[in-house]
Amino acid sequence: MPPLPNLLADIPSNLPDEVVQTLLKSSHVRIERIVSHGHRSPDDFWFDQDENEWVLLIAGAARLEFENEMVELTPGSFVSIPAHRRHRVAWTDPERATIWVAVWW
Repeated sequence: MPPLPNLLADIPSNLPDEVVQTLLKSSHVRIERIVSHGHRSPDDFWFDQDENEWVLLIAGAARLEFENEMVELTPGSFVSIPAHRRHRVAWTDPERATIWVAVWW
């Protein structure tokens, strides 16, 4: 049997841009691995998605900003974001890779 995929494997050492990899996709759900390394949303940008999103932080650290709230994420932290709740990535750890799992439905 070939080795199973691993969320913590194959992390690029140089990340000029975030890496987004689709792990599973169907007509009703999408699961992605996102790898950040000091990346953040532009100051004037807000996500305003048509889908619900659930995000789990696997490694690293991050801050998600909502219009009136800042959420700190550490390994094991997760947050559910209803469709059209405006949010942005305020900060990700510049010293190490931040690995997220995002589920949209």
